[in-house]
Amino acid sequence: MTSSAKSPDEYIKEVPEERKQAINKLRAVILKNLPKGFREEMSYGMIGYVVPHELYPSGYHCNPKLPLPFMSFASQKNSINFYHMGIYAKKDLYDWFVAAYPKFSSKKLDIGKSCMRFKKEEDIPYDLIGELVTKMTVADWIATYENAFTK
Repeated sequence: MTSSAKSPDEYIKEVPEERKQAINKLRAVILKNLPKGFREEMSYGMIGYVVPHELYPSGYHCNPKLPLPFMSFASQKNSINFYHMGIYAKKDLYDWFVAAYPKFSSKKLDIGKSCMRFKKEEDIPYDLIGELVTKMTVADWIATYENAFTK
């Protein structure tokens, strides 16, 4: 479920009432821990965090007119999803997250290559996500991206 919202605040207004608290809390945790240089904006119909063209003029290789994506989250039909490209691109970061997760939640982790799905607000490990957000600076992400995704 993508949104045509033009801003994160507009997106949050569209979120079902029963998910607003979780979405607002997740956003607050991300913004509190977000390394300098990343910018919050709407990205692919979700609230996203990108490396702006001012810092990475090449943009995203799939569409250089877009800034380099890094993280995003969305209220989907059956879950709240959090996407982090760093755990997709860096196995050690993925391994750290998977190993740390049981310290923050008794629920089974529902994770794909870069996407974590949380069916209920109480399933979201906000503190762990906050720590994950701090693990890559803009410079780290650009270096990882150029190593992994450009040819």
